Amino acid sequence: MKPFPVFEKININIERAAGCFVYDERQQAYLDLYGGHAVISVGHSHPYVIQKTLQQLNQISFYSNAVKNDLQDRFAQRLGNACGYPSYDVFYSNSGAEANENALKLASFHTGRKKVLAMSNAFHGRTSAAVSATDITSIRAPLNESENYVFTPFNDVSSLRKQLETEEYCAVIIEPIQGVGGIHVANDRFLLEVRSICTATGTLLILDEIQSGYGRTGLFFAHQHAGITPDLITVAKGIANGLPMGATLIAPSIKPIIGQLGTTFGGSHLICAAALAVLDILRDEQLISNAADVGEFLMAELKKINGISEIRGKGLMIGVEFEYDIQELRKELLYAEKIFTGVAGNYTLRLLPPLSFTMENAEMFLKSLQKLTRKYIWNG
Repeated sequence: MKPFPVFEKININIERAAGCFVYDERQQAYLDLYGGHAVISVGHSHPYVIQKTLQQLNQISFYSNAVKNDLQDRFAQRLGNACGYPSYDVFYSNSGAEANENALKLASFHTGRKKVLAMSNAFHGRTSAAVSATDITSIRAPLNESENYVFTPFNDVSSLRKQLETEEYCAVIIEPIQGVGGIHVANDRFLLEVRSICTATGTLLILDEIQSGYGRTGLFFAHQHAGITPDLITVAKGIANGLPMGATLIAPSIKPIIGQLGTTFGGSHLICAAALAVLDILRDEQLISNAADVGEFLMAELKKINGISEIRGKGLMIGVEFEYDIQELRKELLYAEKIFTGVAGNYTLRLLPPLSFTMENAEMFLKSLQKLTRKYIWNG
C-alpha cells in the first residue's frame, strides 16, 4: 500500500521545524513563508504549545463529546473574548471544510431554504457542501453539482442583490480575502452592502475566515477591517498551530437543536489544550500587531521590486503578482535560496508565514527575491 497521490510533491523531506524555519534530513534550513498553508500561526514547534500539549497528553487526550469537557468551555470563553464575539456560540470540528459544512447546514436549518450563493474564484474546501460552493470545477465530482449552489462575481454588489432579492437563499458564503484564488481582497463597501442585503432578505452571511482569520491580517478577523458582523464565521488553519481543528462561530439568533450537529473528534481535550496555548501566545507575544507591522513593511518593499505588477492582501496574507510566469522563480527561491513560498496560478506568489515572522526574516526574503528578479528581468 502507498499513499493515494493527491498533490504534486516538492521533493524535500522536512524532518523538524522551529520558529520560522523548517529543516530537511541533512539539517538544511529553509525560511518558511508558507506556514504549511497558513496553519502555523505562532511559529513551528513553539515550546509553550509543546509544553501544554504534552501536559494534556499525560492527563487525557480524548473522550466522547457525550461527557463534559471543561477545556471546551474555557476555550470558547477565551476565543469569544479574543476575537470580539463573546455572545456567539462555537461548534468544534476537525478542519476548515467541516467548519464550512456545518455553517451551511445551520443556515439551511435556520432559514428553511436550500440555495447558497458563493463567489466566483472561491475555495471553501473539498467535502460535499463545501466543494459545491467552491468555484473549481476540477475538484467537484458529479454528485457535487447542484442547482442549489450559484456563483456570483466577487466584489459585484448588483449581481448579488438580484439573486438575494428572490429570498430563495439560506446563505451567502464569502472569503474576506480569497486565498487559493490568489489573495483577492473583498472591498469594505462590498462587505457592508452584502451585510445590509442579507439582513433585508433574511439570508445568513457566512464569512470563511479559515485562511484570513486568527490574526493574520492584523486584526483577529479580516472582515473586522470593514466593521461588519456576520451570522456565521468559520475558522481553522492557525487555531491549534498544526493540530487538526476547525470551528464554526454562531450568532445568538441561531438557536441550537440537540442532534442537528455532531462530531466524534472535534474539540478533544488535547486539541483544546493546544488551542488555548495559541491564544496565550497571540496575546503575550503580540503576534497580531506583529503581523500588521511586518506585513505593512513587506508590502511596501515588494512594491519597489521591478517585474511585480500588483501586491494584494493585508498583514501576513500577501499575493505578489508578477508580469511573467514565476514557476521557475519559485523553484529557485526554494532550491537555491532555501525559501518556501506558496503559489496561486502561474503568476502569483502566495505568502502566508507564521505570525511570528520578523523584520529580519522579511529582509532575508526580500534580498533573495530582489536578486532573482534582477536576473529574470535581465534575461528577459
